[in-house]
Formats: sequence, C-alpha cells, structure tokens
Amino acid sequence: MGKRDGVPDLSEAQIEIMNVIWDAPDGVGVMEVWKALSAKRRVARNTVQTTLVRLEEKGWLLHRESDKGGFTYFATRPRNSTLRGMVSKMVETAFGGSADDLVMALIQGRGVSKDEARRIREMIDQAERSEP
Repeated sequence: MGKRDGVPDLSEAQIEIMNVIWDAPDGVGVMEVWKALSAKRRVARNTVQTTLVRLEEKGWLLHRESDKGGFTYFATRPRNSTLRGMVSKMVETAFGGSADDLVMALIQGRGVSKDEARRIREMIDQAERSEP
C-alpha cells in the first residue's frame, strides 16, 4: 500500500490493534490491547507492545505515561476518516473505481443479513436524497 497524508498505511494486524484503541477514547495500555486481541486469537504480549511502538513511530498513535508506570496509547487519526480512505483506495485499486463491484463482491462473498441490507438501503436512500 502507500502513504496517506505522510502516514504509512495499516496492515491487517495493525488495524486490529487500532480498532481496540479507537474503541477506548480514554486510551488503553498494552495489557488491555493484549487482552482484547487474546480473546480472539493467540498473540504474544511482546508482539502487541512492539506493534504499538511501531504504530507510534509511524504517526498513528501517541502515548502518555499512566499512573501505574506504563503507557496509555491514543489514536492520532479518527476511525471513520481512516476507514473511508482505506475503502476509497480499495475501490480504486481492486475494483477499478467501481463501487457497485465492491458491493457485489461483499454480497456474493460474505453476504449481508436482513438487518444489514435494511441499513444499507436506508443509507442509499439518504445518499440519493442529498445528491445535488
């Protein structure tokens, strides 16, 4: 992938960590991130710590010292704009700029629940109403 606004793109593992951090507006420490990831899959605490340091070096995170002596990490960029940028890039590169091909890949590959389909229809209706 490339750089966006001078910040390197995120790998899959880094996105997983960023999601934990984005879900914690007051910041999180290494142990909290490790526990959240460990609930889904096996991951070493040192791997989490190393990844957090690298995310900070790349400009995705900032840290503050906590009362307990460790660091508390905070995202430097909001989730919504980050994910919008990632999806836009994927549409351009993987789907040749075609949003409908992206939607078809989603529906045919993963599928959508009835509730997801309803919410998607509502978003499409809203987007059509707001078009100039």
